[in-house]
Amino acid sequence: MEWLNYHHLLYFWATVRHGGIAKAGAELSLRPPTLSAQIRQLEEALGEKLFSREGRRLVPTDAGRMVYGYADEIFSLGRELLDTVKRGTGPSRLRLVVGVADAIPKIVALRLLEPALAISEPVRVVCREGRHEKLLAALAIHELDLVLSDAPTSASLGLRVFNHLLGECGVTFLAARTVAAGLKGRFPKNLDGAPFVLPTDDSSLRRSLDAWFDTHGIRPAIVGEFEDSALLKAFGQKGFGVFAVPSVIEREVASAGGARVLGRTEEIRERFYAISAERRLKHPAVLALSEAARTRLFG
Repeated sequence: MEWLNYHHLLYFWATVRHGGIAKAGAELSLRPPTLSAQIRQLEEALGEKLFSREGRRLVPTDAGRMVYGYADEIFSLGRELLDTVKRGTGPSRLRLVVGVADAIPKIVALRLLEPALAISEPVRVVCREGRHEKLLAALAIHELDLVLSDAPTSASLGLRVFNHLLGECGVTFLAARTVAAGLKGRFPKNLDGAPFVLPTDDSSLRRSLDAWFDTHGIRPAIVGEFEDSALLKAFGQKGFGVFAVPSVIEREVASAGGARVLGRTEEIRERFYAISAERRLKHPAVLALSEAARTRLFG
């Protein structure tokens, strides 16, 4: 039977975590040549190169990122074990590592994840944010248990992952009171020529908005474009322009930022997906999340 040398795995994990051999060596009180030699032994045991060099930087390869994901979970469980034994904190928590796409409003992410923390079994949620494609790549190599996104994965990416529709809703247009006061006429014609802060043109919401603008003869004066939904909302609430949010969160957004609702449309549909590496969802926290989304949040 083959055995993994966990000391070597720890040295590799620390090197990735601390961003290099020198910093990891200082943390572990090991000389860089010693650390490098131990990592090479791990590479030989696994039969894979774990690092590639980009200039003066060591960057994990695809295999390295996969190994790091497993190592991170192994050492996280080890810390939980020590904490449970030493402090008597009871059973270890069920771990759920979720990737949240930049385009998903933070309030939507919160409301989707809340039910996962409410199940009878203790849960520890780890959230990582990023672009849709980057998160899917991490999911495919098992660095993540789930990705929450506003767009399904495409078969053209060639990844073995599966889309689970959580729900959909219309879109609400809001603006700070100073902006709303300057708009004349009835919705949606009052949006023609209005200042707008919009998602970037590679997002599904932006494509839907552009098509809707064309249909209704609206020419927005685009002030800013944002990948991150929270930053977009902050600019909108600050008075830089009209902004659009999923209708399920319009009340929270309006009350939190003092924005006024200008109008709503069901012609634009915001859809939210749980994307997993398994065809059928099995994780108890993910099942709770999915059920609550379908029956309460979007039901």
